[in-house]
Amino acid sequence: MNPGSALNLNEPRMNRRRLLLLASFLAYFAALWVLWPSIWVYPLKIFVVFLHELSHGLAAVATGGTISHITLDPYQGGATYTRGGNAFLTLSAGYLGSLFWGLLILLVARRRPRWARTLLYILAGTVLGTTILYVRSGFGVVFGFMFGVALLLCARKLPTGGVIGVLTALGLTSALYAVLDIRDDILSRPHVRSDAFMLHELTGIPTLAWGFFWAGVAVIACLITAHRLFRRA
Repeated sequence: MNPGSALNLNEPRMNRRRLLLLASFLAYFAALWVLWPSIWVYPLKIFVVFLHELSHGLAAVATGGTISHITLDPYQGGATYTRGGNAFLTLSAGYLGSLFWGLLILLVARRRPRWARTLLYILAGTVLGTTILYVRSGFGVVFGFMFGVALLLCARKLPTGGVIGVLTALGLTSALYAVLDIRDDILSRPHVRSDAFMLHELTGIPTLAWGFFWAGVAVIACLITAHRLFRRA
């Protein structure tokens, strides 16, 4: 059999894998859309808020500052209090940080399945460690410990397919929620004191301009990630 024949035989199988990947992602997004107001999705939303606030803190530390403390509230809000660091980069890191953490989790889960369990352990350790060191609100502490322990148990008990499923859910939800958060907090309510509003105060560039810029970056990043996953399926 020549190489061209082998390629032709593999093409239907590749197409089936791609269709299965596309169908599974569409099914997840449909389920997420239906269950979005429910208690089942609520922990994932708070996890994305956690990533958002942690991204602020990491940007401050990376630019010479320190993290004072982090708060999370049950209404899907949070705040990161820092000292020093670059204010522009620190403010910019929240929405884009939670987006890119989500896409990174998704890429590792789908393209490096052998690393999936290790990544889930790292996420569990990050949630627990950050909670111990920096979270200073009652709700945030309870959530951090409960969610961190849940991730730890998933990493220890679930089979590889289950671990990949958990990471895929975390990554997809983080990416989607980051986009929706930009829309709800900035584009729909530009007067609210959001990260974009504070950047407007810092730079003079309108709040909506930051919102549209971040939304554009988010959509492009999601499309590039989807294309890469589809090609490698």
